[in-house]
Amino acid sequence: MELQNISFLSEEVGELETAANQSFSEAWAKKYLRKLAEQDDRVEVIKRSGIATEIARTLMQTLRTTSIQAWTKTEALLSQEVIRHQIDPQLIDPWAVTKDAHQIYQTALSAYAEQIPPPKFSTWIAKDLGNIRQKYMADDSRAIGFISMQFHYSGQMLLNLTPPAQQSSLSAYFKVIDDHLYMPLQRAYQAAAQYAYDAPPLQAVQQLLPLCSEIAIKIVEQAMQLYPNYHCYTGRLDDTNIQISSLRDIEMFQVYLWVCVLENNISAVQQELFPLCIMLYPRLKVRWELVRHLIHSLGTEIRSRLEPQQAAYFLPYYKSLWAMFSPQVLPDSKL
Repeated sequence: MELQNISFLSEEVGELETAANQSFSEAWAKKYLRKLAEQDDRVEVIKRSGIATEIARTLMQTLRTTSIQAWTKTEALLSQEVIRHQIDPQLIDPWAVTKDAHQIYQTALSAYAEQIPPPKFSTWIAKDLGNIRQKYMADDSRAIGFISMQFHYSGQMLLNLTPPAQQSSLSAYFKVIDDHLYMPLQRAYQAAAQYAYDAPPLQAVQQLLPLCSEIAIKIVEQAMQLYPNYHCYTGRLDDTNIQISSLRDIEMFQVYLWVCVLENNISAVQQELFPLCIMLYPRLKVRWELVRHLIHSLGTEIRSRLEPQQAAYFLPYYKSLWAMFSPQVLPDSKL
């Protein structure tokens, strides 16, 4: 992982902070490369054939409709949560949300049409998505639940309109969007920027960052074996779309733990992750038993992949995370 710029941030916060954040975001984006390396020849075929351009042009014509439909679906799923959680409805403007979703997916489709690699698209779009996330979380962090679901549903609807043979390549661009909206990546970049390059907490996070997807895949595979008949709101645990969402969520939990280590406090989990899960998981029929299994597996993976002194930086935050989702707090009978 290349984070050389970070050590200079204590000297020059302004310009160099931007450089360090870019370096950290590039490191995050690199994880997309592993799955795409073997697809280079196929990408060249797509470029020459013009398939991506034609698909992007067709999907752009549906963006207005899909954005509106996605909001309708999001509101149907979460409208009762506004009342239940006493969220000010004025903080969630459906027209502003659909406009933001329209613009971001327009950019994604343009990148897909030009076959810009998803890692490069990730670095390009990171700031815009970070600003959207920050804007909607400024007054109430729980609002991100609505925003992320709106974007997620928009992407799913667009994929459903895409020829099956092209869905995999296009979904890589949409995953970038999901990642940046669900995960506090900008917050992680900013926290990392406060450390010298060789700071032990930062090195512990550096050790885990390139393993993020590998850890998520292993945990999801274990969950599918343990819960072969599990169903949530949108399907079985082994359904492709459910697997994608599960992988994203486990990566999200990892990033929140990174933020806790880098900020040296649990506030990111308390103020953002826990309320988001409380809002979304019951509506999506995700059982707390499954969530606890995923958290337990994550703790096992962290301990197995770090030296004991490195794992020690994560331990207090992991214990707090486990306690917040414990059966004493969230029994399945109340889901």
